[in-house]
Amino acid sequence: MVESVEKYTVHGLTLSYFTGKLEAYFRAKGLPYRFVEMDMRDFRKCAKATGIAQMPQVETPQGAWLTDTTAIIKRLEEEATGPRLHSTDPATRFLSLLLEDLFDEWYWRPALYYRWAFDQDMQLMSSQIANTLLRDMPLPFFFRRQFILRRQRTVFLKQDGVTRTTAPHIEALYLNALKVLEPVFKKRPFLLGDRPCEADFGLMGPFFRHFFSDPTPAWIMRREAPHIAHWVTRMWALTPNDIKNASEIETIPDDLGYFFDLFGNEYLPYLEANADACAHGRKNIAYTANAVAWDLPTAPYRVHCLNELKSAFMALDDGGKEKVSATIGAAQCARLSVAATPIVDNKHKPVRDRLLR
Repeated sequence: MVESVEKYTVHGLTLSYFTGKLEAYFRAKGLPYRFVEMDMRDFRKCAKATGIAQMPQVETPQGAWLTDTTAIIKRLEEEATGPRLHSTDPATRFLSLLLEDLFDEWYWRPALYYRWAFDQDMQLMSSQIANTLLRDMPLPFFFRRQFILRRQRTVFLKQDGVTRTTAPHIEALYLNALKVLEPVFKKRPFLLGDRPCEADFGLMGPFFRHFFSDPTPAWIMRREAPHIAHWVTRMWALTPNDIKNASEIETIPDDLGYFFDLFGNEYLPYLEANADACAHGRKNIAYTANAVAWDLPTAPYRVHCLNELKSAFMALDDGGKEKVSATIGAAQCARLSVAATPIVDNKHKPVRDRLLR
């Protein structure tokens, strides 16, 4: 008789940014799971269970519900069996978490831009969503596809700061990342060394289900960065046995400076502007970074992101803070040392709550 294995249940979509990130973690960790392709009924069921409308959502074998991929990975690293997928050094782990947050949130815009700004991509992905998430809507396929196409282009382009002025900068985020990461993955298997960590799983969000899979960015990746494409398939194929003898992650390589500069010059100023806007109940953020003017909706979830970074940095001892300062600079460390910002419920829908995260 075959012994049954208790499994997690991952509710999501096969084309979803954060679903792909979480599935890659489950596979590398060796955690058995059952995948449920959401339709609108299941989406509402999960939102009722957890109080938040997002994907993916996870049911544990014990019947508990988990949301937010960063929090899920943190919890499972503490509780679940399987290989360690975080650094043994506190400062290095903080920097890995910083990169995870950067990849989760700052590459969200270019990932959605490439999906919904180009005709071939938008036609393909709207069709796929009409056949998956909206499959239980009592409407003909054409109307389901048109509904999702118009909604996604409105929410993720028009309402998320995409203009003729900002579009070149959004494209450059992807193209510059390819230039930086291609030599990295040519010489080592994962971002920080011989085994993946939080930063790798954060990078999988935009790079797997969007840049690697959607026609326009995928064509660019195959042409310009084949070693990144290899990293994506390596991450998806990874099993615990593949890394059982891999060296622990103890330091940050010296070839990732571009991303730490991006954090300090663009992402952290955005987080601060967003926190200020949320604290004052403003619906939008208007700020300038690297000579690019942005007008974006406020995102209460990203106040949480900033507060989590501050809390994790302040938890380091003096030696750990010195190591972080040597990587991101004293000025950025000082900005992470200020008090957390209260998250004000101004009744605007947080970015993380939006459909198809």
